[in-house]
Amino acid sequence: MINDVYILAIETSCDDTSVAILKNQKVLSNIVSSQKIHEIYGGVVPELASREHDRLIIPVLKKAINDAGVNLVDIHAIAYTRGPGLLGSLLVGTSFAKSLSLSLDIPLIEINHMQAHILSIFIDDNPEKPEFPFIALTVSGGHTQLVLVKDYENFVELGTTLDDAAGEAFDKSGKLVNLNYPAGPKIDELASKGDFNKFKFPKPKVDGLNFSFSGLKTSFKNFINKQSSDFIKDNLHDICASLQSTIIEILIDKIIMAKNTHKVNDFVVCGGVSVNSFLRKKLKEIEKINRIKTYVPKINYSTDNAAMIGINGYFKFKDSKFGKFSDYSLSKYKV
Repeated sequence: MINDVYILAIETSCDDTSVAILKNQKVLSNIVSSQKIHEIYGGVVPELASREHDRLIIPVLKKAINDAGVNLVDIHAIAYTRGPGLLGSLLVGTSFAKSLSLSLDIPLIEINHMQAHILSIFIDDNPEKPEFPFIALTVSGGHTQLVLVKDYENFVELGTTLDDAAGEAFDKSGKLVNLNYPAGPKIDELASKGDFNKFKFPKPKVDGLNFSFSGLKTSFKNFINKQSSDFIKDNLHDICASLQSTIIEILIDKIIMAKNTHKVNDFVVCGGVSVNSFLRKKLKEIEKINRIKTYVPKINYSTDNAAMIGINGYFKFKDSKFGKFSDYSLSKYKV
């Protein structure tokens, strides 16, 4: 019987090349190499992303092994992102994971990227962890979802975006006011000095627990197009604060609706947008007002990283319900 399980995890779903080593639920190393090449294009270029993954994955693996202080022969399983994500990026990570698994003669474990974001809250050094069942808000550049999590294996989607993701609304709106990609962090920084009540942008009327951000993006674009460059420059802090407040209010409203609908009080908020300081502030407010307990992974586990893939792989390795590991013949990528 294995007492300590060592998982090597690989994440290449978009534009971050990441490898992590976990000992049970403890992260020994979590190396992330972010691809800067996309900044000049204002968004991720899939072909360039896959080429960068191919170039970076071996150096990132070597650093992860060295920082963890382990050898490849110590590893019990390889966990990798099967999807969702960019097809070319997933192909690089999957091919590398298969090759490593075969060469070491150890199991291969496929991981769903979005489920990994949710389960990242169970990494050891997160200060607080929820009890099952809880509801997760996964919010990033590519996804905005509410998911009922009954256990480590049982995920039920309650609502999703009907068009754009919240992170995409941040990035594309930021581009309209000449902020570099990714614009979300810069909007958060500028908004901290602005008045979030200065400008009003519409919140969509979407039934149930689904989301929509395309109308907000269009409204913001129309607003910006009517303004002079001097007006935008002089009011940039207030513009960013007002935009950010609207996006975050949409998310908070759906959390409260999910709590009232499903009678669940524990919420995990994860994904790249969960790093947003205004969102984290609002989560603390609804804890007091709406009797909701929120859990947010540490910032280094919130954006795309391999540690979240590794913790998911650990649970699959340990749980007898997951007796079947991934087949090397698997070729259909979940994008």
